[in-house]
Amino acid sequence: MTERGVELVHRGGMRFEAADAAGRRLVLDDAAGGGGPGPIDALLAALGGCTAMDVIDIARKKRQPVTAYRVEVRGHQRDDYPKVFERIDVVHVFEGEGLDARALRRCIELSATKYCPVSAMLSAGPVEIHHRYRIVAGGTVVEEDEVLVTGPGATLGQSGGGWGGG
Repeated sequence: MTERGVELVHRGGMRFEAADAAGRRLVLDDAAGGGGPGPIDALLAALGGCTAMDVIDIARKKRQPVTAYRVEVRGHQRDDYPKVFERIDVVHVFEGEGLDARALRRCIELSATKYCPVSAMLSAGPVEIHHRYRIVAGGTVVEEDEVLVTGPGATLGQSGGGWGGG
């Protein structure tokens, strides 16, 4: 088992500086302070970053000619406290000529169901995560679709739609 940790130091107002064991830093703040993302936005960024790193790594191994790549993450929270996410949409946007949609779908599927621990943790709770892709070539969207849905009440390794998805 691996142990990880961060330490947060108060820097005034609602601003906190987080540092990991290697000394890498991240500033968290509220909307009024403007010094960094809030914790909820940082959670969305963590999900996006985790899956993006998986997907681009797998796409390179599959020799996909990706010339530009971004991930759009949007979360929908409950109105009542503790305002947990009920749904998160993750859209992988690939640009390039000659991209294989089937290969890119598989990259996303592997990240969502096997490699990304942030996705696994969120999917194991009350949030439903919709994993989608969009392929752009020559400035035009040539294909987009949903790959799978994970959560809620997820069970790792469940066949079909990921962790309890459909």
